Amino acid sequence: MKIKKQESTELIDLKNFLDYNKKIEVEDNTFQKLMFIYEMAIKELNTKIEIMQKEFKVFYDYDLIDHTNNRIKKPESIIQKMKKKECKLTYKGMIENINDIAGIRVICPLKKDIFSIRNLLQNLPGIETIKEKDYVTNPKESGYSAYHIILGVPVMLSQKVIYVKVEVQIRTMAMDFWSSLEHKMKYKPEEKPNKKTSKEWITCAKMINKIDNRMMLLNE
Repeated sequence: MKIKKQESTELIDLKNFLDYNKKIEVEDNTFQKLMFIYEMAIKELNTKIEIMQKEFKVFYDYDLIDHTNNRIKKPESIIQKMKKKECKLTYKGMIENINDIAGIRVICPLKKDIFSIRNLLQNLPGIETIKEKDYVTNPKESGYSAYHIILGVPVMLSQKVIYVKVEVQIRTMAMDFWSSLEHKMKYKPEEKPNKKTSKEWITCAKMINKIDNRMMLLNE
């Protein structure tokens, strides 16, 4: 998140709302203010995505986007990720190092749609591309596939314009199906996947990729 004209905001140490039991205790409203700005960034970008979705349906009779989901990362998850990254537990550290506090997931029918959506997002007026990772062309070792892009979204407040980082994940419906199930299995508290299960998930991911490619050919 950056503020135009080099304006700054007071950043208070995150440890002020952490007790010894690692529970959240908000002693000031700075955190709520920051989360409000992240929420407005999601709302701003979501509106543009909805317009994009309706435009393709009305003008081109094509369902470019099937649906979207969005979320704000929970405070506990933010702090856990900051500790993992070994960055200072300050609001400044949070803003500079955690890119996925605000997240939008865009689900589309076909693999080729992923890159169309990416291009459209990057060409939106006022939107900045900060970082992108192509897990579609180069899936993760786990089999995970999607396109990740960090965008700087302008949030216009009454006295300033703040650019807020929003992570957008673009997936096909098949990719989303695999990822949703894999995530639930991976984070089951009662059991962790063994090597055999992990290999099965990778095999399923490869099958999903073949289905995606086949569906794209059939559509053409």
